[in-house]
This record gives sequence, structure tokens and C-alpha cells, in this order.
Amino acid sequence: MATGSRTVRPRSSVWLSERKTPKRKGDQQPVGLDHLKIVAATMRLLDAEGLSGFSMRRLAAELGVTAMSVYWYVETKDHLLELALDAAMGEIALPIEAVGPAEGLEHTPAEPRDWREQLRQVASEYRRVLVRHPWLSALLGEYLNIGPNAVVFQSAALAVMRNSGLPDDRITSGLALVYQFVYGFGTIEGRFASRCRASGVTQEELFHEMMGTVEDRMEFDEARKIMEARGGGTVQEMQDRDFTFALDLAIAGIEALRER
Repeated sequence: MATGSRTVRPRSSVWLSERKTPKRKGDQQPVGLDHLKIVAATMRLLDAEGLSGFSMRRLAAELGVTAMSVYWYVETKDHLLELALDAAMGEIALPIEAVGPAEGLEHTPAEPRDWREQLRQVASEYRRVLVRHPWLSALLGEYLNIGPNAVVFQSAALAVMRNSGLPDDRITSGLALVYQFVYGFGTIEGRFASRCRASGVTQEELFHEMMGTVEDRMEFDEARKIMEARGGGTVQEMQDRDFTFALDLAIAGIEALRER
């Protein structure tokens, strides 16, 4: 695609790259380093400092090697972030009925769970990983997300939604409803938790401080009434109640509309 006189090329993907182990002339392969260690260290740094604080130089220091040593295993910073993204997707515990038995292992078929229960597991696990890794939300919008763990997740989610009885031409719509709801909920929840950690306060402390600033403002009267009716003794309890009921609404909508 061309913009004026400049040609804009799409960002390459580590999953589409033919250069699996980029080596630099004259370099020697680092001892004691591999993809797993590099990706694990990347995720630790991202969890601690976020995307803005991450750099290849900072990663190399964390690993106790030179930046050139890291480039022996990954071609670019973008490729490394894609690897971290897929590793995070691999933390999502999926319904065994939707994934199937592991290759080469004996498997005794269990009574399949209802699709609603399976969908609740997929949604809750997706939320958990988004909150655990607040940087994940930004990467999901930046990269193709076609790594092996992402493919397993997508396949399992498709299998669950197909079991709902939605026709094939509506399955992606049903998944979009669940994906976007969980993505938005988990992103806000994760960022709020990150803000509290950065400020050195608990979620309850920041929440009550926020509510206290609007206590005497009339335009927030209706919102305060709703918050009081919401229930929950802690911020986590409030979030869990909201998430559970909102997901129930989504499932009820799928049930109501699947015949149409």
C-alpha cells in the first residue's frame, strides 16, 4: 500500500517468517540461553514494567547477556512480543471436551458438559489471563495472533459455540459478542489493578477515594444509588458479580436468538 511517495508494508509475523534462528556473522551461539528462557524473561518484564518499560537492552540485562545474544534467537522485538503473546494465550485453561485428548494419551470419554458451562470457562479463563498480563490487550490489537496456542484457543472456542446450536453463519458473531465483552472487561480490570500497584495503594483504597471525591456532587446521585445496590464487599467481589451476570446476559441472548 502506498501513501504519497512512501510504501507502507505490513509488519512481518514471527509465525510467517522463514528465518527461524537468525544468526549474525561472527557471533557464537550463547550458552545457557534458549527461546523458553527469553520468552519467560520477556513476560516477567512486561508484567513488572509494561510495554513502555520494555526494551531489548533491558531484556538482555535481565538475562545477564548482551543484546546481540538475544538476537541470535529472535529476529526483531516485534517477533519477541508475538512469542510472549502466544505464551500468554497458552495459559488459558480450556474445556477438555473442546480441546480433545492429548496425542498419544489414553482418554476415557467423560459426560460432555453443557455448552453454557464450557463457554463460562472459556470466558473466565480469558479474563483471568488479560488481568494477569495487562500488556496483553495492546498486543492483541497489534499482531496477527496466529501462534499455536492462539489456534488451539480459537478452535476450542469455535467448538463450544458450535455446540450452542447457532447456525454456522452466526457462530463468529456469537464469539465476537463474548470476545469483545471479555476483552473490554478484562482490559479495564487489569489496568485498574496496574494503576493501584503503581500508586502503592489497594484497589479498595483507590475505589473509595474515587467515590469520596464525588460524594457531594448531585450529578452522581443516580450512579451512587446504583453502586450501593450493586453489592460486594471488595472491588474484586464487585467485579466478579458484574462479570458473572453480564456473561449470563450474553449467554441468554445467544439462547434467545439462536433459532432466528
